[in-house]
Amino acid sequence: MRIAVVGASGLLGSELRRQLAGEAHPLARPEFDLADAANVRRTLTELQPEAVINAAAYTDVDRAEAEPDLCRRINVAGVTALVEACRHVGCPLVQISTDYVFGGDLGSGTTADADRDVPYRETDAAAPRGVYAASKRDAELIAAEYPGHLIVRTAGLFGPTDSTDTSRPGRRRHFVETMLALGRQRGSLRVVADQRLSPSYTPHVARAILWLLRSSARGTCHVVNAGEASWLELAAEAFRLANLDVALTPITAAEYAAPAPRPRYSVLDCGKYAALGGPPLPKWQAALAEYLAE
Repeated sequence: MRIAVVGASGLLGSELRRQLAGEAHPLARPEFDLADAANVRRTLTELQPEAVINAAAYTDVDRAEAEPDLCRRINVAGVTALVEACRHVGCPLVQISTDYVFGGDLGSGTTADADRDVPYRETDAAAPRGVYAASKRDAELIAAEYPGHLIVRTAGLFGPTDSTDTSRPGRRRHFVETMLALGRQRGSLRVVADQRLSPSYTPHVARAILWLLRSSARGTCHVVNAGEASWLELAAEAFRLANLDVALTPITAAEYAAPAPRPRYSVLDCGKYAALGGPPLPKWQAALAEYLAE
């Protein structure tokens, strides 16, 4: 297959490109800009891919609160352009989404998920909080109108970065690498302990996405490593595996006071994926050990 990977220099996109090898046609900024609908259609029409995977997004959750128009131009209008281009070419679109579509107010007058401790299934009602989360949910709804869509929700990504990407030298590390860098500099850290998620390793997620695509799966599917953790537990395990002695102090999300709201609980259920028979998604602790052993 000839597969166009949008966002090919990002964390997940670069791993998809690596696993696809000669099948991948990488598309990344500045040459391929999702905000330029005419260029999106022209590029995909010329390329005639057999599938498109959109791993690109405006992902700076906190900055999105101050840049809502830019966030939506990439995450919402960009997906509209991709859907129209895929419809024109006649190929499936894999839209990568996020656990952040969950965790907000379901409209009952209170935050319905305040005490939730059951992983979300694909059929559970979405309730995004904040500009970024709302943009990703809107992108899902747009993608879902296209019959050839596959929406893959994932979360808490860590994995190798693309060392060949020189276009964005200031790009942010993912959480695990940020913690390890800070742990080597400091003897103690304060880490959020009251948010729970599904930490996930990009090689495992990419493998599952490609399996779903080649199996002609459609609809929405959750793909994360097994188990759940708080940010504090993830940091502690990373330090243990890296043999770093760092004192950790648990804090609340309110104490951290990030500009954007985040789900208190956004663990994803992968029962649908397992029933389809895809490659196994190991526990996040094993995935983290695999990553740090590289």
